[in-house]
Amino acid sequence: MQLQQGDLFWGMDKGFVKKAMELAEKVSFAEGDFLFHEGDRATDFYILLTGRIKLVLGKSDKVVYMARQAGEIIGWSSLTERESYSASGQCVESASLLKIESARFLELLNEEPASGLTLFKRIATMLGNRLLELYPNA
Repeated sequence: MQLQQGDLFWGMDKGFVKKAMELAEKVSFAEGDFLFHEGDRATDFYILLTGRIKLVLGKSDKVVYMARQAGEIIGWSSLTERESYSASGQCVESASLLKIESARFLELLNEEPASGLTLFKRIATMLGNRLLELYPNA
């Protein structure tokens, strides 16, 4: 399984990327399907390949973010060792994603600290960009 250049793993050590892709399972969801619900045990994260996923908070279905770019991480709560997802992830249209078990991925990051540092810098950038979308006039 390969991702395109410009995504989450771009420029990282090829050995690390190969090991990470060995952990990934390609999954597909239909429009309206949920990847996870707010409060579910956070065990996996997803990398968007195609489609759009909305992140929703609470029962009011307030959309806090729309993932639409290939390479975006969904369910990053599991990478920060949170016990549960902080939002629900629902497909706005059919979507293909890579699903990765966070515990196994975190073990890989412990073995490859330089790649882990690069990865978490990219995640921090993604989260910062999401905040800028949420608060454009701040």
